[in-house]
Amino acid sequence: MIRAAVFDVGECLVDETREYGTWADWLGVPRHTFAAMFGAVIAQGRDYRDVFQEFRPGFDLYAEREARAVAGQPEHFGEEHLYPEVRDSLAALRADGLWLGIAGNQTVRAGRILRELFTQDVDLIGTSDDWGASKPDPAFFHRLAEVVPVEPEEILYVGDRIDNDLRPAVTAGMHTALVHRGPWATIQWRSEEAEKLPTFRIESLLELSPAIRAFNEQEH
Repeated sequence: MIRAAVFDVGECLVDETREYGTWADWLGVPRHTFAAMFGAVIAQGRDYRDVFQEFRPGFDLYAEREARAVAGQPEHFGEEHLYPEVRDSLAALRADGLWLGIAGNQTVRAGRILRELFTQDVDLIGTSDDWGASKPDPAFFHRLAEVVPVEPEEILYVGDRIDNDLRPAVTAGMHTALVHRGPWATIQWRSEEAEKLPTFRIESLLELSPAIRAFNEQEH
């Protein structure tokens, strides 16, 4: 049975369109050009951080994040950047009695924003900076399994990426849901792995509550 659901952040809960647009602005690159290169890098199976290298070789993402903050242009997201069904889907899962968490590759600054937005909605908010391990490193999912108070096979990890989210979660013994939005899921959606690996393939997070209930009823 699935007793806990844990969510990735970017393109799962948060629409990152604005954020990547501001990175294009910071680099002085037209937004459509940045987006096109972003898609090309993903389609080639490369790390998304290579996008920055294409425009500025030697680009240090961590250092540039700090530079943006100093310049008064820090990475930011708020309530207006959440996908529209996020609040209702979390409420439905909570009403179903599931333990809920948020865990993704996020900075300390982003972790503070997440806690301001979601402290009343979930039981755990964990970030790669908190845990000293980033997806897809197995250490990230081992840490996740340690802090969620159910067995790994009772955890559903929800994300938009096969490579970073689903594949390592399945290796850690968890169930997974692939949500069809954002650049990664759009590019990967029709791949054989995307069709076979997830426990659930969904267009909206609102599909999770009935899907999990049906799955758990089958397990009884």
